[in-house]
Amino acid sequence: MEVNHNTIQKDYYKVLEVDYDATDEKIRLNYRRLALKWHPDKHKGDSAVTAKFQEINEAYRVLSDPAKRIDYDLSGIYEVDKYTLREYLARFKGMILTCNGLGISQTAIWTQQLMETDDLTDE
Repeated sequence: MEVNHNTIQKDYYKVLEVDYDATDEKIRLNYRRLALKWHPDKHKGDSAVTAKFQEINEAYRVLSDPAKRIDYDLSGIYEVDKYTLREYLARFKGMILTCNGLGISQTAIWTQQLMETDDLTDE
């Protein structure tokens, strides 16, 4: 089964409340915790809960399968405005590292932005 890119995609990592470089074990543990929390049987017919439960299952189906996860990571969401700088760097660090490996250096820009972000969070 392929990831359907024609529908509006959710950020499966955020759905499962894990980091973008989460281990398979962390993904599995968070899935189990959220599936128990949002199970429709616990919420007596609430359609919003059922939708959330289905979203959690969909995210787990993709992120728990190595081939689907790679496909999702390579062609996943690129709506940069929805990410904080830290989330963006975590989500796209593979591409950033590849660019640096190709001799495209943006280190000074990223370092400055991270320092500015740290200053804001410290206040």
